[in-house]
Amino acid sequence: MSKKHGRILKAWEKTVRKSQAAAKKRVNSIFAAMSVAHVDDEDNAGLSEVYHAERVLSNGDFYTGQWADNLPHGHGKYLWTDGCMYVGEWFNGKPMGKGKFCWPSGATYEGEFKSSYMDGKGTYTGPSGDTYRGSWIMNLKHGQGTKSYVNGDYYEGEWRRGMQDGHGRYQWHNGNNYIGQWKSGTINGNGTMIWSNGNRYDGFWEDGLPKGNGTFRWADGSFYVGIWSRDPKEQSGTYYPSGSTGGNVDWNPQEVFSVDLQDCKICPGEKVSILPSQKLLNWPGIEGEVLEKQQIWRPQKESDGGGKRRSSVDGRVSHYSWGSEGGDGNNLGDDDDDEGMRATLTKQQMLRIKPPKRQGETISKGHRNYELMLNLQLGIRHSVGRPAPATSLDLKASVFDPKEKVWTRFPSEGSKHTPPHQSCEFRWKDYCPVVFRTLRKLFRIDAADYMLSICGNDALRELSSPGKSGSFFYLTHDDRYMIKTMKKSEVKVLLRMLPSYYNHVRTYENTLVTKYFGLHCVKLTGTAQKKVRFVIMGNLFCSEYAIHRRFDLKGSSHGRITDKPEAEIEATTTLKDLDLNFIFRLQNVWFQEFCRQVDKDCDFLEQERIMDYSLLIGLHFRDTSYNKDSLVAETCPAGARTPRGIGDNLVDPVDARLSSVEMDQLQLDPTRWASTRLGINMPARAELTVRRNDCELQLVGEPTGELYEVIIFFGIIDILQDYDISKKLEHAYKSIQYDPTSISAVDPKQYSRRFRDFIYRIFLEDT
Repeated sequence: MSKKHGRILKAWEKTVRKSQAAAKKRVNSIFAAMSVAHVDDEDNAGLSEVYHAERVLSNGDFYTGQWADNLPHGHGKYLWTDGCMYVGEWFNGKPMGKGKFCWPSGATYEGEFKSSYMDGKGTYTGPSGDTYRGSWIMNLKHGQGTKSYVNGDYYEGEWRRGMQDGHGRYQWHNGNNYIGQWKSGTINGNGTMIWSNGNRYDGFWEDGLPKGNGTFRWADGSFYVGIWSRDPKEQSGTYYPSGSTGGNVDWNPQEVFSVDLQDCKICPGEKVSILPSQKLLNWPGIEGEVLEKQQIWRPQKESDGGGKRRSSVDGRVSHYSWGSEGGDGNNLGDDDDDEGMRATLTKQQMLRIKPPKRQGETISKGHRNYELMLNLQLGIRHSVGRPAPATSLDLKASVFDPKEKVWTRFPSEGSKHTPPHQSCEFRWKDYCPVVFRTLRKLFRIDAADYMLSICGNDALRELSSPGKSGSFFYLTHDDRYMIKTMKKSEVKVLLRMLPSYYNHVRTYENTLVTKYFGLHCVKLTGTAQKKVRFVIMGNLFCSEYAIHRRFDLKGSSHGRITDKPEAEIEATTTLKDLDLNFIFRLQNVWFQEFCRQVDKDCDFLEQERIMDYSLLIGLHFRDTSYNKDSLVAETCPAGARTPRGIGDNLVDPVDARLSSVEMDQLQLDPTRWASTRLGINMPARAELTVRRNDCELQLVGEPTGELYEVIIFFGIIDILQDYDISKKLEHAYKSIQYDPTSISAVDPKQYSRRFRDFIYRIFLEDT
C-alpha cells in the first residue's frame, strides 16, 4: 500500500471511530483486516483476472479489496466521504452476499445484500441501540423478525414492507403482552392483551384499540363479554362473576381505554438518514449502465416531485417515498409496488406451491342462510354465557338422558333472558347441555374464546357443496371450529353413544375420534316450522401450517376416487383411497402410540355398531420447492389417479402461511412443538408410491424410495353412521354387483378389521 493511500485509510478510520463514539455505539475492530476468500471459478465466468486493488475515487471515496474488470468483485471495503462504510462481498461492482454496512451515527447492518440492498437475513442496530434481527427485502423488514427496543420493549413476529403486519407478539418492558394480529405497524384484528397484573382482553382490535366483540377477564376468573368501542354509546356487554366475593360489578369498560392501555404504546422506529442502495457508486461505466433486468431505485429530479422512482421490469415507472428506519412508515400501496417487490425475490425465496385458498363462502347479508347464522350465533352466546354451577368430570347418568334438553324462545323484540335481534323469531334447543359443557372443559376449550370464535364480528363461511350425506358445513372465521348440519337419525346416534363417547375421550387423551363441543337445534316459527339440527366440532386442519394435500381414507375401493378432472384438483380438494400415492413413516415413539390408539378407537366404534368412518389426513410439505412432476406417479389402467404436484405458481412467502425459511426455523425451535401431539403438528416422512399397471384396483402402491419431509395431521371422522337397516340393504344390494370387500357398507366388525389393515399398510415405523 502506498503511503498516500495509507494516510487516506487511517484518516477515514479515525473519522468513523470518532463519529461512532459520539453516538455512544462502539463497533469493535470495524476496520480489522478481513480475510479474502478465494473467488470461485463459476462466479468469475466471463470476468478477467481477479486481483487485489486500492482505488481513490475523484470524489474522495476509497476502496480496497478484490477487483475485476475495473469493478469491485469478491471481498472488499468501501469508505464514503460522509463516514459510511461497507465491508463484505461484491459482485460486478455491487454489494452482493454477506457484508456489513456502518453509518457515521453508529448504526450498523450486518447480514445479506442483493444488488446493494439489504435483502435476506440480517441484523440492524440503530444508533440508540434498537436492534432488528430477521428477514429483509429491498431495505425493508419483510417476513419473520424480532426487534428489541432500547426502552426494553420487544416484538417478535411478521413484518411486511418495513412494519409489523400479520401475527406477532409485543412485550412491553413493564410486563404487559399483546399476542395477535397487526396491520401496518398497528394492533389490528383478533388478538389478546395480557397485563402484568393478570387481567386480559381477548377480542378484536382496530387501530390499536378494542373494537367489536371482546372479552375482558380478571385474574379472579370473572369476565365481561360484549361489544367494545371507544364511544361509550356503542359499547354494551354482560358481566359474569367468578363466584368469589368482591367482584367488579361496578367496573366501567371505558377504564380499559383511559387507564389500562395508557402503558401499552408501541415504540416508533428509528430513522435512517440514508440507505445502502442510495449510495451511488462512481465506478467507470456504472453511471451509464442500463439495469433493465433488476429493480433499481434512483433519485428523482426535483422537477419530477423530489421523491424516488424506479423502473420496473416491464418499463413502467412508479413513485416511492422512503420512510424511517429503512422503510418503517413508508407507504407502498399500489399493485405495481407489490409486483416489483415480488420480482426481486430469488428462486430460493419462492415457494413453488399453489397457495391454499380460503375455503367457503362468507355468509353475508342476503345469503340464503344469513338468518340461520344469526340464530345460531345468538343461541351459542346464550347457551355458553349462561351462568351455570361448576361441574366435575364425574357426571351423573341423568345428564346423559336424551330427554335432557333445554328449549329457549328468542322473540325479535327480546325477552327477560334473551336480547333483541334483527332475525325472525325462533326457538333454540340445547341437547344434554351439562355433558357438552363438561366436554369443552375436558378438551380445554375456554368459554370466552369459544364464543368469540363462533359469535364474533366475522361471519361464518359455508363450504361450497354439501357432503355425501347432504349435510352442510360451516367454518368459523379463525378455522378453529366446524359446524355441521345433521339428520335426525344422526342426532339419535350421537345421543345414544354419548355416555360411551364421554368415557372414551376422557380415558384416552390422544384419541383420534372427532371432538364434539355442542349439539343444538334451531326451530323457526311461523308456517315453515323448519328444524335445523347441528353439531359443533373441532377443525382438524386449524393450523399455522398450510395444508397442501388432504385425503379421506376408508380402506375400500369402490367409488373411492376423486370425481374431478386433474386440472381442477387443488390443495383444498379432498382426495380418496385410489388417489393416494404416499405411505407415511412415523418416528418410533409416535408409531407405537399411533397403533395403540387406532386399536382403541376402532374397538370403541365397533362396540357402538358404527361403520363408514374415515381417517382424514392433511399434509404440509416442509420442502415445497420441488417440481410438480416429481409427485406425479403412474396411474393404473382403470384410471386410479395419483394427486398432482403442488403446483407451478410462484407466490410471495409472506402471502403463504409460512415461508420455507420460516418453516426451517419452526422445526428447529423446540418451544413451537409444544402443540404437537398424536395427529396434530406431527413431523413425519411421506414416501412416494406407484401402482402396478397390471393391478386394476391396487389400494396401496409400491414404495419408490423417494421421501418428503412433512408435517402430518390426521383424525377419525364421520363416526355417526350406525349399521342400521338402510346400510344392511345397501350391503346386500351392492354385494350382488361388486366385490363385497370393496364396498363401504359392511358389518361394523368387518369394517373395523378392514380399516385397521389398510391403515397399518400406509403408516409404517420410520427406521
